Amino acid sequence: MIKLTNNQKKFLRSKGHSLKPIVMVGQHGLSESVLAELEASMAKHELLKIKIRIDEKKEKQKIIDKIINTSNAHLVQVIGNIVVIYRGFDEQPQIILPRK
Repeated sequence: MIKLTNNQKKFLRSKGHSLKPIVMVGQHGLSESVLAELEASMAKHELLKIKIRIDEKKEKQKIIDKIINTSNAHLVQVIGNIVVIYRGFDEQPQIILPRK
């Protein structure tokens, strides 16, 4: 998996700004159904906004790490309870990243 440059992250942040959260992680954390929903959403969208409704920072960070590892996605940004992740499509990507 390639590493995103700061410029690419900035580009993805601007794209993600207008998105609505598609996947919600509640107090019960990452259940099987949430992971299945995440995978289904990643199949349709390259850029995804996720809302995590957990107040404790350490717990939230564990969930973010698990989302990144499970989905094979890049972490674009975290603002409060909102996480933006990116995983480009192998075939016919919709988002063309800047070169650098």
